[in-house]
This record gives sequence, C-alpha cells and structure tokens, in this order.
Amino acid sequence: MATALCRQLVSSVFTLDDFINQCYGNHLDRGLGRQMPVHYGSEKLNFVTISSPLATQMPQASGAAYAFKRKQNGLCVICFFGEGAASEGDAHVAMNFAATLDAPVIFFCRNNGYAISTPTHEQYRGDGIAGRGPGYGMATMRVDGNDFFAVYNATRAAREMAIKESRPVLLEAMTYRIGHHSTSDDSSVYRSADEVNYWDKKDHPIGRLRKYMLRQEGWWDQTREEAWMKETRKSVMQALERAEKRKKPKVDTMFTDVYKDIEPHIQRQMNQLNEHLKKYGEHYPLKNFVDK
Repeated sequence: MATALCRQLVSSVFTLDDFINQCYGNHLDRGLGRQMPVHYGSEKLNFVTISSPLATQMPQASGAAYAFKRKQNGLCVICFFGEGAASEGDAHVAMNFAATLDAPVIFFCRNNGYAISTPTHEQYRGDGIAGRGPGYGMATMRVDGNDFFAVYNATRAAREMAIKESRPVLLEAMTYRIGHHSTSDDSSVYRSADEVNYWDKKDHPIGRLRKYMLRQEGWWDQTREEAWMKETRKSVMQALERAEKRKKPKVDTMFTDVYKDIEPHIQRQMNQLNEHLKKYGEHYPLKNFVDK
C-alpha cells in the first residue's frame, strides 16, 4: 500500500530525491530519520505521514474531516487502508464516528486479497469490505481496483458526494497483491506461483492501462516506453547514489519537533547524551552525522 500511496505524492513539490532521502533517513529527509522507510508525508501536499500500526490513521481521518465540516472550508479527507486493517477496532470506531457526525471523509479500502499471509476467506465471511458500509448508514461503492479509469471516476464521484452532501463514503477497490508483503515475507509459502502469474499476466493494472494507451493513436508506443524505462532507471540510480552519500541528521534532532517547546525531561536527556558523546564520542560514527 505504501508504494501505491507514494505514487500520489510524485510532483514538483515532493521529488524523487525526497522519496529516497526518506528511505535513507539522511539529513534532507523531511522526517529527519524518525520514520521507517517508505513512510512518506508532506505538509505542503496535505499528506499525513504513513504509519506502520494498522488503522491508526482511520479515526484521525474522521476527526480531521469533522474539523473540516466545522470550518465549512469545502474540503474532504481521503483515508487509505487495506482489508486487513478493516479488521481492527479502529476501523469500526472511525466509520461509526464519521457516519454519525456526517463527516466528509472517503474511506478508500484496497482489498488486495491478503493481509500479509492471511487470505481474505480467513479474515471475514462476507464478500469484502463494502458490505459493511450500509450497516453504518454510509454511501458505499465497489470498483475494479485494477482499472485505472474506474478507480479515478469512482474516487471523483466519492469526493463530490463527500463535499456536496457532507457525508462519509466507503470505496472498496478490488485488486491483488502480486509482490511479497515485505522483504521478510515469502509469499510462496501461502500461495501458488500459478495464482500470482495469472494476476501478473492477465489482470495487472499497469499492463491493462498500457494496452489501452497503445490502442489510442499517439498516446504511447514501444519506442517511447523503452526510452522512458531507461531514463527512469538512470534517474533512480542517480538519486540513490546522492542519498547514500548524504550525512545523517544532527543528533540533537531526535529530541526536537515532538513538542513545540522542549519539555524539561527531554532537555535533560539531550544534555545527558551530549555529555556522553563529549566523553565517549570516539566510539561512535559521529562523522556520518551533521554537526551543525
């Protein structure tokens, strides 16, 4: 999910270097190395930092949407989560609050078939997450998550409904997770190669979009694609090289930014660490950190 979310951040404001600096946690990482890799966020783009704990973002989304409603600013919130996160208690709390408060929020569920290694038939007895929407009195849509244009149109319709009618919308995109959940996950243990190959070859969202674009005159062609892939790979490798050479954030930054003003107990901890490093600094790779 994080990979898909990061695609929405790509812009002149949040650049490829921003993505990779975050993964390396260097001093140009906007989170100053505090987050796990691929946990992006951007205040300028109103994109809340991705969190590892499941569903914690959902009640926050309901609260933010209710605040928007109170301000009458004509905005809505969209909250992304997987069908596995929908099993968390926070998911129920978030959707019930949003429904009863008529908060303008879109709950976008990516149902990719697996919560890490747990298939959907072991997660719930229904046919998905959309069936829960009516129980909350919530407008609900289900869409082919591998159809680029269907997802765009459904999300656009949900946004219009959330803003104009000041109400929550549950949108479920049915898709499939081709890759492993993470580098520590071996999905061959719990699913067959034939299953993965089917989705990769027959119903891959990028492949489907590519075929459509190739059928449209002048939209795309093999030559353009090969040039794009070559240039993209070059850009990524250069950004990786730049990020790897950059120093880590200043050590003091681990104590700042959590509170507007540094609390006394945190100030004491910072002082203790600085004294420790003055005395034993030669035992630490301080040259790899920004010193000012």
